Amino acid sequence: MTGTVGGQGVVFDLDGVLVMSEHLWEEAWVAYAGRFGCEWGPEDTRSCQGMSVPEWGAYLAERVSGDAVEAAAEVIAQVAGAYRSGRVRLVNGAPDLLATVAARVPVGLASSAPREIIDTVMGAMGIGGYFTATVSSAEVARGKPSPDVYIEAVRRLGVDPAKSAAVEDSSNGVRAASAAGLTVIAVAHEQYPLAPDARALATSVRTTLREVRDDLASFLDGRIEEERGR
Repeated sequence: MTGTVGGQGVVFDLDGVLVMSEHLWEEAWVAYAGRFGCEWGPEDTRSCQGMSVPEWGAYLAERVSGDAVEAAAEVIAQVAGAYRSGRVRLVNGAPDLLATVAARVPVGLASSAPREIIDTVMGAMGIGGYFTATVSSAEVARGKPSPDVYIEAVRRLGVDPAKSAAVEDSSNGVRAASAAGLTVIAVAHEQYPLAPDARALATSVRTTLREVRDDLASFLDGRIEEERGR
């Protein structure tokens, strides 16, 4: 759907929202660190979630190997291999959610995944037709929690961030979308819980995409804003 300048839109994150692949990135970071005899803990994963490829590559270089380019290439290759081997599936309810939202407003993607992964998901998983614009944080100046990737997605959609919503699952992602001026609906995961400050930024926190779909319908109808204003 083509956007109306200044109108509504919805921007989705990818990992942890539409596909369950965040564990693959963690596995790849752990494996890369282990190759150099370094431990990779939950705090490292939390630090890197939402970062762009150059940013987490630099983190790996400083923390592990000293070579950001090699680190990024090796990790991406491992995750891409997992996609090719069929280890990643769409989250239950994702196609229905995207079809429902795309029938009403333009839909964008603001992901920390590299373009190679985004294009694989869009094509191989059959959801590319729902999206008017997709943006990787590698294509903007700064990754999440900076708002750059959401600002660019909104710009490409041609919509008003103040009238638009984002669906996110990571703390850095929620911070980024909120800083870009979007209303944020968060998806909670037990393995990667939201930080208290990020949780406070979200209008709602849900555990299923069916609940997200209902919240987005309320938002697009203006009902969430009415409830918040009471």
